[in-house]
Parts: sequence; C-alpha cells; structure tokens
Amino acid sequence: MGGFSDFQRAQVVCARLAGASVTKMATLLGVSRVVVSKVMTTYTNHGRTLSAKSCQKPKLSERDHHTLNRIVFINHRR
Repeated sequence: MGGFSDFQRAQVVCARLAGASVTKMATLLGVSRVVVSKVMTTYTNHGRTLSAKSCQKPKLSERDHHTLNRIVFINHRR
C-alpha cells in the first residue's frame, strides 16, 4: 500500500461504497485484491484511507500550545 496514492485510495473507497466488487477494483487499478481489501478495512476501522500507524503524531503537546498562547498573549499586549 506504500506506493498507492491518496487519490487511488479514495477511488477504491468511493467505488466500493457505490457497489463495485473488490476483484473489479483490483483489476481496474492494476493492484492485488489484498491491497483493495486493506484500504477498505482501514477505511472501515478508522474512517480514513490511511492507517493510524502512518499518521504523524502532533509535534506540539497541549502544554506546548498553552505556553505558546501565553507568550503570544503577553507579547501582544506590549
């Protein structure tokens, strides 16, 4: 699934929701049925086409956000 673009993943989800079979989608996109099934499983479980593992964690924590907001507020009043 690594070389599979976001657009292709979206095509798989839309076609499956419209009623296309896994085999038909795999044939049209030139990928294996396993890839189509994995995309649909990820979409069903997580509500998005990328798995939760591949999504990046936020760079800033809640504490970082609070600190930045405080700094901006203090400097804005000056």
